Amino acid sequence: MALMVAPCGKLAEAMIVTTLLAGSVSATDYRCRASARDTPFVEIHQGFCIAYVRHGTFGYRTRGRTHELVAGSVLLGHPGDEFMCTHDYSCGDECLSFSLAPAIVEAIGEHAAVWRAGSLPPLAELVVLGELAEAAAKGDSAVGLDEIGTVLASRIVATVSGKTRPGPRPQARDRRRAARAALWIDAHAHEPIDLERAAKAAGSSPFHFLRTFSRVLGVTPHQYLVRSRLRRAARLLAEGGRPVTDVAYDVGFRDVSNFVRTFHRAARMSPLRFSRAAKTDRKIFQDRLAAHCIR
Repeated sequence: MALMVAPCGKLAEAMIVTTLLAGSVSATDYRCRASARDTPFVEIHQGFCIAYVRHGTFGYRTRGRTHELVAGSVLLGHPGDEFMCTHDYSCGDECLSFSLAPAIVEAIGEHAAVWRAGSLPPLAELVVLGELAEAAAKGDSAVGLDEIGTVLASRIVATVSGKTRPGPRPQARDRRRAARAALWIDAHAHEPIDLERAAKAAGSSPFHFLRTFSRVLGVTPHQYLVRSRLRRAARLLAEGGRPVTDVAYDVGFRDVSNFVRTFHRAARMSPLRFSRAAKTDRKIFQDRLAAHCIR
């Protein structure tokens, strides 16, 4: 019997696995090339698992039931449950999978029946969140992978259980904690920060920290982190004299191409052009301002 975390059971040589994030919320990219010719085998879920199917189709057998998953479907796994995946109708699939620590699931509200539902069809609200997770995985969104994984899990629990639990209004203590957390993030923005580390610094669980921070300040912790880095980058670029690569690394970005994409999305111009405009070519900003006024 194989013990694997993969969202679908396949021969090892048919699977390409890429770890995107590790922690209390882990994210993994699975690209399977198995077909009907491959013999399926039994696996066991090692933790609470959510797999968003972004391409292809496969069968998922667990707890005496068979589920057919297609693009937009969501696979659910409960720790210790056996499962088997098949590919009778197509060759391969691609999934973005999240594994959640028990503490995260407990904070959301653990409902065993939810995690043993097997799968969910392509529901509009879940598809939107799934594609947002895809964008985050590619670096095309300011939302953190751990954040969107937590939100997706929370929405799934509410959908399957039929219970929507609006959070309480932020109290003075919550506002104080969120403000202090923002100060901490700003002071450490040049360092690697994920949801778990920020929550620990705030003395809270990741789920409650994410919910409280977002309710009080109107942005997620990761969005605030990215914007803090962008503020510093814009300041350094405006001062001039620093290569774009150095600026990216100094403010906390670990990937220059991601920095360029993120900065361009915010400023509507590349970091290099922004730097030149701040020092010499003022016409760039004048044209940008005129375009906004015309709109």
